[in-house]
Amino acid sequence: MPSSTDVAIIGGGAIGSAVAYFLLSDPAWQGRVTVIERDPSYKRASSALSASSIRQQFSTPENIRMSRFGFAFLSEIGRHLAVDADPIDIGLKTGGYLYLATPEHEAVLRANHAIQRREHAEIALLAPAELAARFPWLALDGVTLGSFGLNGEGWFDGYGLMQAFRRKARALGAEYRAAEAVGIETEGKRVAAVRLSGGERLACGALVNAAGPWARAVAAMAGIALPVEARRRCVFVFDARRRLEACPLVIDTSGVWFRPEGEYFICGASPPEAEDLHELPLEVDHRQFDDILWPALAARVPAFEAIKPVNAWAGYYEYNTFDQNAVLGRHPELGNFLFANGFSGHGIQQSPAAGRAIAELIVHARYTSLDLSIFAYERIAAGRPVVEKNVIG
Repeated sequence: MPSSTDVAIIGGGAIGSAVAYFLLSDPAWQGRVTVIERDPSYKRASSALSASSIRQQFSTPENIRMSRFGFAFLSEIGRHLAVDADPIDIGLKTGGYLYLATPEHEAVLRANHAIQRREHAEIALLAPAELAARFPWLALDGVTLGSFGLNGEGWFDGYGLMQAFRRKARALGAEYRAAEAVGIETEGKRVAAVRLSGGERLACGALVNAAGPWARAVAAMAGIALPVEARRRCVFVFDARRRLEACPLVIDTSGVWFRPEGEYFICGASPPEAEDLHELPLEVDHRQFDDILWPALAARVPAFEAIKPVNAWAGYYEYNTFDQNAVLGRHPELGNFLFANGFSGHGIQQSPAAGRAIAELIVHARYTSLDLSIFAYERIAAGRPVVEKNVIG
């Protein structure tokens, strides 16, 4: 007899494990949940390789709301995800984000700020004199305005969050299968089963695509076109002789970002568009540090003129080429196929909200907390992008 489950989730990273957790912690849910993860070591998982930061400085209200919920969840993670009263420490640091703007981008920053304030995000606009007083180590050439998160922004251990979701989901009854999904069977307008490596057929009542950078290939198994690509991003660790007091995560006018990481700093930037290709090998492109990052860092922070790179890694963004925003919810025709894809760099911070949202759709057939219908798949076919003005790399 073929095996079966009520909900199959393809991808056991932060998003997939969050879906499993929220399903199984809902008192109205009585079904079985199976998470299919081809690499239990998670060595290529975006959850393990991201810069793991969280912000409220978006221009889309729904993105702000998702990250506000995410920050509240992370702040009380022990209450939500502890197993057997074991403490959970994901090293949440509330250092804030600092966006720097030149004159041509000042109006966008002010418009974004108005939206953020309406959403009760604690963001301050700082003139150059205020920036100099708060961050005396900054060089402010060309900067006319800064946007700084006073609360609800920072960074954390993304791998630790993913493992906490996974451990709690398993404690609640989720089954994790170390296998690869190699096919999806459909009957009429429903998914009937997932075929796994090794020849197993897993019948399912609903299927969640949480495959991260490989979500496009999973959707294609069901005959669905999904504009999500695996875009490589390199993160560099460097040492500086001088500590920077109260250093936030800084997004420079050049597009380069940096933040503290323990005794060191980490930094990164989007590669040139012509080089930003799908599923490049996960190898660090060290030219980025020499040609793009270091010059921008030294120009913005004089103390960074003498820095030493000490480490680097590469990971994939699950990049939505349509509008760089999440694709969430049911497929309009294949009704039991659900998307949790395309977060374009902010998936780890929005994993609590995304997991809760997909669980609500499965259990209650509607969103019961945050209405995230703006991110529905239908917008792609309709050519109706969600324009998010605060995308980092």
